[in-house]
Amino acid sequence: MSQAHRPDWVRAVLAAAALFLSAAVAGSEPPAPPAGDIPAQFTPRTDSFDYLRREVMIPMRDGVRLKTFILIPKGAHAAPLLLTRTPYNAAKRVLRFNSPRLAAVVPQMNDTAVAAGYIIVFQDVRGKYGSEGEYFMTRPLRGPLNPSATDHATDCYDTIEWLVHNVPESNGRVGTFGGSYEGYTTLLSTVNPHPALKAAVPFAPMVDGWIGDDWFHWGAFRQEGDLQYTYDQEATRGNDKEWWSGSYDSYDEFLRAGSAGAMAAARGLEPLGFWRALVEHQAYDSFWREQAVDRLLAREPLTVPMMIVAGLFDQEDIYGGPALYRALAPKDPEGRFVHLILGPWNHGQGRRDGSAIGGIRFAGDTARWFRRNVMQPFLDHHLKGAPRPDTPRVLAYETGADVWQRYADWPRSCAEGCAARARELYLLPGGRLGFERPSASAQPYGEYVSDPAKPIPYRQRPITSAGWGEWLVEDQRHAASRPDVLVYETEPLTAPLRVAGQPIARFFASTSGSDSDWVVKLIDVWPDEVPDDPPLGGYQLMLSADIFRGRFREDLAVPRALEPGRVLAYRLPLPQVNHTFRPGHRIMVQVQSSWFPLYDRNPQSFVPNILFASPESYVKATQRIWHTPEFPTAIELPVVP
Repeated sequence: MSQAHRPDWVRAVLAAAALFLSAAVAGSEPPAPPAGDIPAQFTPRTDSFDYLRREVMIPMRDGVRLKTFILIPKGAHAAPLLLTRTPYNAAKRVLRFNSPRLAAVVPQMNDTAVAAGYIIVFQDVRGKYGSEGEYFMTRPLRGPLNPSATDHATDCYDTIEWLVHNVPESNGRVGTFGGSYEGYTTLLSTVNPHPALKAAVPFAPMVDGWIGDDWFHWGAFRQEGDLQYTYDQEATRGNDKEWWSGSYDSYDEFLRAGSAGAMAAARGLEPLGFWRALVEHQAYDSFWREQAVDRLLAREPLTVPMMIVAGLFDQEDIYGGPALYRALAPKDPEGRFVHLILGPWNHGQGRRDGSAIGGIRFAGDTARWFRRNVMQPFLDHHLKGAPRPDTPRVLAYETGADVWQRYADWPRSCAEGCAARARELYLLPGGRLGFERPSASAQPYGEYVSDPAKPIPYRQRPITSAGWGEWLVEDQRHAASRPDVLVYETEPLTAPLRVAGQPIARFFASTSGSDSDWVVKLIDVWPDEVPDDPPLGGYQLMLSADIFRGRFREDLAVPRALEPGRVLAYRLPLPQVNHTFRPGHRIMVQVQSSWFPLYDRNPQSFVPNILFASPESYVKATQRIWHTPEFPTAIELPVVP
């Protein structure tokens, strides 16, 4: 075959062989293969960036190093440091957008601090993402629950010590800042604080995980979000394993699983340390009491000025902010160290846009207004030496009226120089609600049958991840129409009724079972027609609601069976309100015995551990709410005259 007729591949092989032979004859090596298009090292050009980014591993007192990101405005000099310690991946927390502008990189909650020239610092807590060490869901302070030499307080102290000596652009003053778990670490930074720590702003902080934040509410387990959260946080250091679901509607998924323990087993949670803690500590024992941050800080000297930021519609940590203020306020009689902000927000909304929640709109962006006009002047005073601002001791948004109110204290308070007083709003026969005490009646109680096989959904179905942040303001007509929900309401109001403080449900109930959950909801019912906003016609806006697990009626630390058929007294403090019921609106109270699948089902027969209730232990129960002169069920309202 001639060379001209040889295939291309044959000619290529022969050419390569000839090249190899000629190189061998010449005594040289064959040419190296191409290196590829990607260089061994590449340094991005960041000349146009308005900030410098430093990544460091800060050593703690026990040698563990914590991954820390320091974002410094270009040209910064004597700038304050704002520190957030997070379990949610600091690398991503400082990369909201891939931008050369610091304001776009950091979370929205940092917007006013960036505008004021602050140095922004984010750090992975020990054991998560880039930090070394071991992770515990809520690492207790050193003591009986934590025999080690370190905790969140010492880690924050050591971090601040490093920062003030290694960030020459700073003025040596530090503020701690963050929401939810980051709010929890912010609070713990004030325990034996570093001298350079001059202010703390916890947003929606976790405070008491059993009474009313995150894990339980008065003994009822918050299974839907918290099983997934435990799985995501503890399966791996970097949250590499994500909770999976085979159902569009989580109501169906949890109902098919049966108990919370069965759902946990189906996802393999048994090796996770915090799941084991939940299993072992169903009651309000020392495990929970000794981690309750309001109790802890009440025992500590008050040395760091603090602005506690809470949401009136916080679907995750609605209890903690006001409880913390209540614990700390007595230490600050002049109101110069501790401030409470109650915004019309869901969990974390004070850190983002606060123009609306669900279908309820407010008078402007309430969150941005707060950050600019209240929070930032507070920080600037303590961290930059700016003049002392006129910061109210308590600032609360009044829903219904859509105005901010200044208060001298909280709760049981109103505008400066005025006091709210408790008024009993009684549940009355015939589904009525009024301020008159019940009299003898042929209808001494309201009754319904609670069936664990058909629990009441806490939201409109299908229940998906969408809408999680708005469910506390979701229209409650979906529940009012069910036969296993008692509904009581007033006539349309002829004058405004303003409430400011904590409603308390004082109710008398009996059950045919030996255990029961009780859910009480305080609702503002809009007029049947709202011309300016038609979808709000007849809207049932839930203002305050909670759940109580009956087995803890006598002692939160010791569960006891209920006596079937016996009328028992219950006291359930509801979340805070600051609201005006407008003329033409009605006040409504709903009572039910399940809130599913957010809270696990009570089997309504007493079992040692509801997490592992067997299918046969779930029974129907006849529930009665009493309203007689002897058993006057009422909602204690903090009414402003």
